[in-house]
Amino acid sequence: MPDDSVVTINSTFVAMIGTDRKPARCAALMGNVGDGVRCTMYENRSSSCQDFHASWTFGERNLHCDAARAAHGLLPLEPPLEPSINPERVA
Repeated sequence: MPDDSVVTINSTFVAMIGTDRKPARCAALMGNVGDGVRCTMYENRSSSCQDFHASWTFGERNLHCDAARAAHGLLPLEPPLEPSINPERVA
């Protein structure tokens, strides 16, 4: 993580520039939220970013993801359809 990409939170933690204020917008985020974005330093992103997963990535809702989406006027992600369940068998 390049030093010029972070701000100090305390003696132990740093945060990406832009995520330390409201509304949060990481300086490494390219694009428009809701239209399409990507991280410009994905391979070198911080452990906090690596540990953050979109809702349903591992089959569970992430309330922090939902809150981040809501802050940008987006609805929560919906769980994926179960491909193993035949729609004809659903009551």
